[in-house]
Parts: sequence; C-alpha cells; structure tokens
Amino acid sequence: MNKTLTAGALALALLAGVGAAPAQTLRIGLAEDPDILDPTLARTFVGRIVFSALCDKLIDITPDLKLVPRLATEWNWSADEKSLTVKLRPDVLFHDGEKLDAAAAKYSLERHLTLPGSFRRAEIRGIKAIEVLDPLTFRIDLEAPFAPLVAQLTDRAGMMVSPKAARAMGDKFGTAPVCTGPFKFVERVAQDRIVLERFEQYWEKDKIHLQRIEYRPIIDNTVRLANLKSGQLDFIERVAATDLDDVRKDRRFKLSSIVELGYQGITINMGNGARAKGPMGNPKVREALELSLDRQALIQVVFNGEFEVGNQWISPGNAAYNKAIPVPKRDVAKARALLREAGHPNPTIEFMVATTGEAQQVAQVIQSMTKEAGFDLKIRATEFASSLKLAEQGDFEIYYLGWSGRTDPDGNLVQFITCGSPNNNSGHCNQEVEKLILASRSTNDLAKRREAWHAIARVTLTDRPIVYLFHRKWFWAYANKVSGLVEYPDGLVRVHGLKVN
Repeated sequence: MNKTLTAGALALALLAGVGAAPAQTLRIGLAEDPDILDPTLARTFVGRIVFSALCDKLIDITPDLKLVPRLATEWNWSADEKSLTVKLRPDVLFHDGEKLDAAAAKYSLERHLTLPGSFRRAEIRGIKAIEVLDPLTFRIDLEAPFAPLVAQLTDRAGMMVSPKAARAMGDKFGTAPVCTGPFKFVERVAQDRIVLERFEQYWEKDKIHLQRIEYRPIIDNTVRLANLKSGQLDFIERVAATDLDDVRKDRRFKLSSIVELGYQGITINMGNGARAKGPMGNPKVREALELSLDRQALIQVVFNGEFEVGNQWISPGNAAYNKAIPVPKRDVAKARALLREAGHPNPTIEFMVATTGEAQQVAQVIQSMTKEAGFDLKIRATEFASSLKLAEQGDFEIYYLGWSGRTDPDGNLVQFITCGSPNNNSGHCNQEVEKLILASRSTNDLAKRREAWHAIARVTLTDRPIVYLFHRKWFWAYANKVSGLVEYPDGLVRVHGLKVN
C-alpha cells in the first residue's frame, strides 16, 4: 500500500543502504520487489532484471530484436520443423563449479516442464522429448511445429540452473539460485535488497567490469528518484514520466529510453468464475467501456504524453500490428447507446488496480472518462502480488494490468487469451482463435504467421478480453559515473559493458 511520506520517512528512505559502496558496485533501484528468484517459478518483470545478471540464457536478442547466441552457439530446425538441435558453448560453469553440458541443459528444460507451479511450462509446452546427442549437443523434439520456441529460449525458459544445486535445495532453490550468469547470488533481504557478486569463472568475464550489484526495491517513484539524487543509488529503472523534465535538467544524470515490447491494458472478466456473470460479461458493455476512453488524453494527463497509444498486444510500430484496425476514437454517445441496448445504462463495476501511484492515477482518469458514458467504476486498490492472485481466481470484474512484452508477438498473446492458459485471467475461449493460434505457431514462415495474427486481432478486438490502452517507454535515469548502458526494448538492464567510474 502506498503511504504519504513524511519528511522523516523520506529521510529514512534516503538512508537505505547507508555505507560506502565497494569499488565498482552498481546500486539499482527497482520499482517493485521481485518474486522468487527461480527462473522456473518466477513471473515478475523486476525479477527478469535480476536474472539478466544472475542467469544466462541459451539465446538472447539484439536491441533490434535479432536472435543471437549466448549459451547456445547455434541451433537448427529439422526439415519438418518438429525438432530443434542446439549446440552449447564449451567451458561454461555454473556458480557452484559444475559444468554446463547437454545433460544439464536437458535437466533445466525438463524442470521448466515438470516442476509444480512452473510458469515456463506454458511457454514450451509443445516439447515432447529432449535427447542428449553428445556432451555439448541436444535435440528438442516437438509434438507439432512450434515456431515461438526459439524466442522463448531468449527469456527465463532458456535459463539454465545447476542440476546439482536444484536437486539438493528442492523447493528452496529460489532462496539461493545457482546459474551460469556473470554474477552469483550473495544474499536477499525481502523488501530491502538483493546482492550479487562477480563470478570470476564466467565464460565472458572480459565484458564484465562490475564487482557487485545491489538491487533495491523502492516502490514509490518519488523516493526512488530521491535516492538517486542523494547518491544512495546509481541507477533507477522506470522513471515516472512526470519526473522526466526534472531529470533532463539535472546535469548529474543521464536519461535513456526505448519503447517497450509489451502493453498496458484493462483485463475484463468475461468467463472466469462467478464474477464473469456481471455486466462486463455482455459484449456491448465491453465495447461501451472501450468507446468511453480517450487513450491520448489518458497518457497526456498521467504520463505527460511520453507513451505511445495502442489497441493491440504489440505497438503500432511492430511489423505484426494489424493496421486495418487502428486505435478507435472516443465516442461517448455510442457508448451510452450500447449500455442502454445491453440493459445496463448505469453499470457499477469494480475496478481492481495495483497500489502504485501511477496505476492509481490511470484508474482515476479512466474512472472519470467512463463516468461520462454512464459507468460507475469503484476502484479497488490492491497490493500487486495479491491482485495477481485474485485475478487468477477470477475475483475481479475489470483489472488494470500490463505486460512487459516478449520478443515474439506470440508471447504477448497466447497465454492471455487461449482456453485454459495460466495467465488467461479473463477466461476468454474462442475456438476460431484457437485454430488461428495453432496456424501462427505451426510455421516459421513470418508472412504466414503475420496473416494469422492479423486474423486473431479481428476476433479478439471484438471479443475484448483485454482492452489495450498504450505502450510505455522504458526510462532509465543514472549517474554520470555509470557508462556502457545499451537500451533493449525488453526493458532489461544487461550488465555486459556496464561500468561505474
């Protein structure tokens, strides 16, 4: 829950982590506290920021979304696109000194598939078997062609964990993870800090210039920025749009940005439990909700116009965007008419929103806009992790929620709208969409995949399980002594090349 900060509380916040930082220490302020540090079980965006230093992946992306080798040096599809052969980099060690080989890669992938509670299972569920071909080569066999697989391996599904450590620690692995990244785990104090130290046996250590990284979760944007200004932090992610001019004018700091891969939107409960039977279960009410919104005005009021409006799961600049369905204009008169036709001229709707300041501001603007059409939105401020759980259980009507985005558009789409998927909080299930999803995943021909995505847009933007609103820009502010940052649209802070001078 956000609290009003007194002068004393702000002073205490600024003293977080008091003490001289060791040489070449980078102190990063996070907008939330990550969940479990187990790549199989984790689901938060800030956790991915930590993992980018802690756990290497088989494959990565470039800033312009090309796939590049990391732990895997090459990968090749079979002629029928049902098998992917992967060759690993030699001489890679886990933090416990164990070697990364094909058997270890097989273990990690199978763990993603079978561990209870895995959030990776849905991402790679098309895998039928994994076979070790030689010490550094393995083959992934699929039930059917699955084009997004390689892109999935650029994120947590492609992270390798030490089999020895994972077996020994069991369900406690996330409290002291052991991976192959450039930094190894030291300690975690919940809601206070996560500390990593340089791994001296890292395979690409010549590109690592830091000795230590301290991640500090500070939810309040004002306090996070104040910590940067006071010198208690060197780097903060997700600077509030309303603070950008302040940072731009301060010569002590640099500011970097890039448009995100993901989206921000309103998830609508249209088929997830008893609460789906309310007014929002009616397609006319869902359409009225969207028509009552002015996206450009929303981002102007809350974010000083810094973000990009959108109405699909990828931004208008993405090649997969369906340009035949542009962002709809606000039409309050039509929204009112639709509500009358639906038999709900003045629906009262509970609007679940995380307790962060920006989310609350967005909710208040949406509340005001929709009121003109006849809606009475009751804002339900909920701690973020709790809101995720409530959404899974279907205990909501509408829910303001974003997604940080994935390299392949499939990663922004499938798990949120397909029947029975783990993040399908709306309960959306449309058999035409299921067939189109299968078509989009069954070929590596990008033109055919785009055709399927465009058809999916025509259906889902009518069904409206999610009303997509806008696409953020990732903003990072950091002290002049920090150098070497490269901006990636996934919003992750890659530590390779970073220095603190």
